[in-house]
Amino acid sequence: MSSIAHQPPQLVRANGIDICYEIFGDGNAEPMLLIMGLGAQMVIWDDAFCEKLAARGFRVIRFDNRDIGQSTKLSGGKRLTPFELLKLRLLKIPIDAPYKLSDMALDTISLMDALGIRSAHLVGASMGGMIAQEIAITFPERVRSLTSIMSTTGNPRVPGPTREAAALLMAPPPKTKDEYIERFAKTWKMLRVGSFPEDEALDRSRAERTFSRGLNPPGVGRQLRAILASGSRKPRLSQVKAPTLVIHGTVDPLVHPAGGKDTAASIPGAKLMMVEGMGHALPLPMWPQIIDAIDKHAHGAAAKAA
Repeated sequence: MSSIAHQPPQLVRANGIDICYEIFGDGNAEPMLLIMGLGAQMVIWDDAFCEKLAARGFRVIRFDNRDIGQSTKLSGGKRLTPFELLKLRLLKIPIDAPYKLSDMALDTISLMDALGIRSAHLVGASMGGMIAQEIAITFPERVRSLTSIMSTTGNPRVPGPTREAAALLMAPPPKTKDEYIERFAKTWKMLRVGSFPEDEALDRSRAERTFSRGLNPPGVGRQLRAILASGSRKPRLSQVKAPTLVIHGTVDPLVHPAGGKDTAASIPGAKLMMVEGMGHALPLPMWPQIIDAIDKHAHGAAAKAA
């Protein structure tokens, strides 16, 4: 993979904040933005995953969302409590948030503007899928194709996470590096569901990398508030014009598989790919089928548009 062109991480001003981004692949290739999920830095899109996509003929851009990694850290918003979540679910009381998913969608559009990208293929995982959906609704002319992975519509009728996944999401942040590394491994083992020795062997080095890039627990809380305060996209998803692929695991403990099915059912012409035995992660053994699906979908959309 050493022949893949690579631009190291750098900062650019976009939508009034600094966004840290990195590019893999040829500058003239089809642009593809990878949008990561809640509390997840851009490096959770593994280097090798990005290189494999770039080798299929894409200019792959990954970036840290606001409030995470090396992008701008914001302020405001108290830590969410289980009581506040209960109010939202039972009493339908809106949750306050310093920003919403629509602001994060505008971050992505502004990053594209800064990089001179008129339109791109969007691949979003979890919260990143929600942001990508928001872009496809609001900025249809900027989206060549949409791939929404392990995400949902915000529809309150979709079942919530498992009790174990919810507890992990609401747990207080670790206080030391050792605690963080231990929590990272425990979290991803739970999210992957089952035994994936290749990934488990990499968890420590992945945790050390994210730790060294800088943690921002209050930012994760603000991102969670953004998701909850943004409500349901389901009615507006009928407006999406971009060719859409929805990928979801059959055993996802965090975003119920019904969330993927609801996404596909809500977007006209969307294709649904349920991956047997996949949880809320992209384990190494499942890369070939996922990369093949993204590649086929994006290049198919590009060929139709040509």
